[in-house]
Amino acid sequence: MEDRKAVIVGISGASSSGKTTLARLLRDVFPGTFILHEDDFYRPETELPSRDGLLDWDCAEAIDIPEMTRALLHIRTHGTFPPFVDSKEDQNSIGECPVSTSSIASAKSKVAAWLLPGAPGHAILQDAPHASGLRMCVLDGFLLYSSEMEAGGVPPLLDAKLLLLVSKARATQRRERRDGYVTIEGFWTDPPGYVDKIVWPNYAAAHARLFRGGDVEGDLDEDVLREMGIRAQVGKGLDVDMETTFVWAVETVMARLEEIAGRR
Repeated sequence: MEDRKAVIVGISGASSSGKTTLARLLRDVFPGTFILHEDDFYRPETELPSRDGLLDWDCAEAIDIPEMTRALLHIRTHGTFPPFVDSKEDQNSIGECPVSTSSIASAKSKVAAWLLPGAPGHAILQDAPHASGLRMCVLDGFLLYSSEMEAGGVPPLLDAKLLLLVSKARATQRRERRDGYVTIEGFWTDPPGYVDKIVWPNYAAAHARLFRGGDVEGDLDEDVLREMGIRAQVGKGLDVDMETTFVWAVETVMARLEEIAGRR
C-alpha cells in the first residue's frame, strides 16, 4: 500500500437513500472508523444558488468542494478527522435503526474474525489504538460521483465507492418525515414541494449517466459503474431494505480492503 494513514469509503445516492444510516452502521462494525459528511461542507445560506424561488441545498454549487478535497487529503495523510471541519451532521436525527441487533452483532463478529492473525484482513485496519494498519473513514454525500466532484478531484481520493438506490416515491416519503436539518445558521425545514422542485431533479441530472438511457429509476449501466469503480446492488431493485444493504456493504468493503492490500 502507498504511504498513507487511512482508506476512504464513499457512500453516495439520492437524499434519503440511507447513506448516513449505513455510514453509522459501518462505523460501528469496523474498528477505528470515523465519518465525514458532505453536508458539513455546505456554503453559507447567503452563498447558495436559488431555483424556482427556492434555496438550492441539493446542487454541487452549494458545496465547498475545494474544502472537502482538503479534508480528504488530510485524512489520507494523517488518518485523523480534520481539525478544521466543524461537523453538524451528527446533530441530525435519522430515526430508529432499521437493522436488527442480531445482524449488527453478526457483522461485528465477522469483521473481528477477518482481522485476526492469519485471516485475510489482518493488519489492514488499525483495530486498536497505536496498532499498525490503516484507519477507515466513511464519507457520505449525495453528489460524490457527479461531474462537478470529478472536476474537484474527489473520486480519486475514494478507495471504495458505494452507490445506494432509492425510488422517488420512497425518497420523498422519507424526506418529508424529517423535521429538518441543522445548518451553519440554525435550522432548515423543507418548504412544500421541495423534493419535486429541487431534490429529485438535481439527483436525476447528476446521476443519469450511471443508468441505461439516463433513467434513474431504471437499470444501472454496469459498464459505466465498472469504469468508474462504483459498487452497487445491481439487479436488486431500487428500494432494497437496509438490513440487506448493510450485509452487502460489509462484504463489499472487506473485499475492497483486501484488494487495496494486495490480498486479492
